Amino acid sequence: MNKEIELKGVLIATGIFSPDIGGPASYAQTLANRLSVSNKVTVLTYSSVWSSSLDLKLPFRVVRIWNRWPKGIKHVLYFAKAFIEAKKCNVVFALNAVSAGVPARFAARILKKKFIVKIVGDYAWERAISAGKTSLLLNDFQVEPRRGWPKVLHNIQFQVCKGAHAIIVPSEYLGHIVGGWGIQRDKIHVIYNGTDFNPSKLSKEEARKKMNVAGNIILSAGRLVPWKGFRMLIKIMPKLTSINQFFKLIIIGDGPERKNLEAIIKNMGLERKVQLLGRKSQSELADYISASDIFILNTGYEGFSHQLLEAMCAGIPLITTNAGGNKEIIHQGENGFMVKYNDEFNLIEAVRTLWSSEETRERFSREGKKTAEYFNVEKMFDQTIDLLLSQI
Repeated sequence: MNKEIELKGVLIATGIFSPDIGGPASYAQTLANRLSVSNKVTVLTYSSVWSSSLDLKLPFRVVRIWNRWPKGIKHVLYFAKAFIEAKKCNVVFALNAVSAGVPARFAARILKKKFIVKIVGDYAWERAISAGKTSLLLNDFQVEPRRGWPKVLHNIQFQVCKGAHAIIVPSEYLGHIVGGWGIQRDKIHVIYNGTDFNPSKLSKEEARKKMNVAGNIILSAGRLVPWKGFRMLIKIMPKLTSINQFFKLIIIGDGPERKNLEAIIKNMGLERKVQLLGRKSQSELADYISASDIFILNTGYEGFSHQLLEAMCAGIPLITTNAGGNKEIIHQGENGFMVKYNDEFNLIEAVRTLWSSEETRERFSREGKKTAEYFNVEKMFDQTIDLLLSQI
């Protein structure tokens, strides 16, 4: 029997959706496409646009709540739509615990529908560190007493997870974090993120010419937030240029740290050595990866990194940290180097070792491609659909 036929109807509640850019938006669209082959699927989303003509071409319905409504109003509207749409479904799947998870959970509870939530991080910690309420990294934050707004957010995501029939996490690391909140371990299901990233077909030189970049490129990418460690990468650039005078650091992404990073670059006189390029499309990112020599992700927290898989797909040797789910992707010295977060000395030495050894770069490239093949998007969605079915 076709396992998708049995689902009958699924409501996917997400915080963002195309044309807005982000992992949850891509995930929701791909999952909805696959499920809609034999099932009625609705995607409910907050949206930067009132409507999109592209929705008419999709094989599933998209219900949009305009993001410019005041906060209280848009959340009430989201709940009302979740309640209406959940009536037609037997599974409600929320892609986060708060903005989508809270209204989706209430709607599912009232209507006695199966409710599943995907947790990709600790929202309370992310908000606390972004607001300057804590300087702790995620592991330490878990054991500290919570106060004020972080405590409220933690209680919200805990209650949403407690009320879920199943919880999906993208790594064993995050499974341990959610379990530490007091959630039953048998409700937590690890389904590794997969990637359908399409590497650029351009050669390194062709990509450099197209993107108008020169030199030997060290690339980093991600949301510009404090725990991504971009400040340290900028700080060590003068020492990296002593290893190779042609090194240039390119950072792709946007976020609240951008002005601080721009100020550091200016104060250090690194305008010709460091570029902040902002957010790029997937095809543009693919070209920049192709143009690069080394990819570095100096992160203090990572649930499960798409950026690492994308660099591996393209065969770019990489250096990252031993934070979070990275240890479930990287095998030290085989498909990449891991160092401690913001470890200035070992970051520099890892770059020195990698740059001085063509054999190591080739091994990381070869083994990285094998790793990316293992974490494939087909496996991720097959396991997700199996879990949805198991709740019926």
